[in-house]
Amino acid sequence: MPRLFTALEIPRDAALSLSLLRGGLPGARWIDVENYHLTLRFIGDVEGHLADEIVEALDRVDRPGFQLELSGVGAFGQKKPHSVWAGMIPSPELNTLQAEIERICQRLGVPKDPRKFTPHVTLARLRNTSPLDVAHYLSARGNFAALPFKVGRFVLMSSRDSVGGGPYVVEEAWPLRSADSRLASRSASASEASRIMR
Repeated sequence: MPRLFTALEIPRDAALSLSLLRGGLPGARWIDVENYHLTLRFIGDVEGHLADEIVEALDRVDRPGFQLELSGVGAFGQKKPHSVWAGMIPSPELNTLQAEIERICQRLGVPKDPRKFTPHVTLARLRNTSPLDVAHYLSARGNFAALPFKVGRFVLMSSRDSVGGGPYVVEEAWPLRSADSRLASRSASASEASRIMR
């Protein structure tokens, strides 16, 4: 059974910026550039019927597209670091989308993820890497920033690799509303309102 999670894909230009952060850290297993993503909600190994219910519920998510901007680097696991990552400039739209997906998963009985949502893109998994080496790596790259990119969809991904890091497969994708469709629906609502008031 594949492991499932919802995510945002990282477009090519942003992925290339992230790839420049590779190297210079002993014990790091670097994530392949094509596997960069931002996890919205880890779902895990679920039975087929529950996976179908999750897909059906996610079909009803209706959120606008938005911009994200990668900024800064960090590590998980202070005394025993296990991964390094690139962070994001805070985004209310991202948090709203993630919170809706979280509510859907909880309503369907998916076990709660004990970790607090921290928007990031994992760059490398670490093995026996000293905290000092991680501190040097982070301080040398602390001013990392990339150009903003548009988020036009979110996806359901699967991984068959139990240790993480890919390869990942996009199983389903859901578009977010574009600015054009928001304007169209707003003008349709306005014309409907004026027709009713006549």
